[in-house]
Order: sequence, then structure tokens, then C-alpha cells
Amino acid sequence: MADGGDGFEGRIAVVQRTRGYRKWPEEVKARIVAESFRSGVRVVDVARRHGVLAHQLSDWRRHARQGLLALPEDAMEGLEAAFVPVTVEPDPVAASEPGGSAGAITIEIGDVVLRVPGDVPAERAAALVRALRGVA
Repeated sequence: MADGGDGFEGRIAVVQRTRGYRKWPEEVKARIVAESFRSGVRVVDVARRHGVLAHQLSDWRRHARQGLLALPEDAMEGLEAAFVPVTVEPDPVAASEPGGSAGAITIEIGDVVLRVPGDVPAERAAALVRALRGVA
């Protein structure tokens, strides 16, 4: 082949990216994370099955534990349930505020204490509890 003076002799190599940035919908992430939390399952196997890098799935799991990724209830089927004792006590701060009926819930898991205002949706509070359960 002819040399065009630039040192290349007419060869072209086409390199295709094997990995690329992909935006995962929150619902899909949540289902993959829930699958990875099942007993006896390895993160690397779940990641490979869904075409996700293991460290990426580990990040999603961390987000779920921190309450940044909410796992839907139906995605939790088959996971071991955990029960924590709940004590209902009057909230002196809420009672002293105007219209102080909003209330709050205090959740203690190990040495972690979480105060959830009464206006937080129950699904969000449940996601926070699930996330804390992995941390405590």
C-alpha cells in the first residue's frame, strides 16, 4: 500500500467501545440491588447477570443502605424480615409548636437513632429503616 508521507501505510483499525455510560432507571437499580441482598447470592454474579460492573452494584447497594435508593416492597419478596421494637412516646417539641400534631417517630437500631417527621411518607420511612438495618 502507498505511504501518504505521514508514516501510515493505509491500514485502519476500528476500535469499538465494549463498555459505555448507561443510565439505569431507579426501579431497575432497586430490583437488581434487592436481588443482590438475597441470602447466598454473590454481588459479582448478580452484576454479571445484569451487565453491571460489580463495583457499580456495590455503589447502588451502599446507596440503598444510606436511604438514597428506595427498594420497593415487591422487590423485597423472599428477603429475611427483620423486626425492631417500637416505642411510642409523646414528642415534647412537636407538642409545643403551633399545630403540633405532625409528630415524629424515633427509630433506634443499635447505636443509630433516626427521627422521622410525621409528614414523611411511610414508604420513605420504611426505606430508611431498611437502609439503617444494613448499617447498624
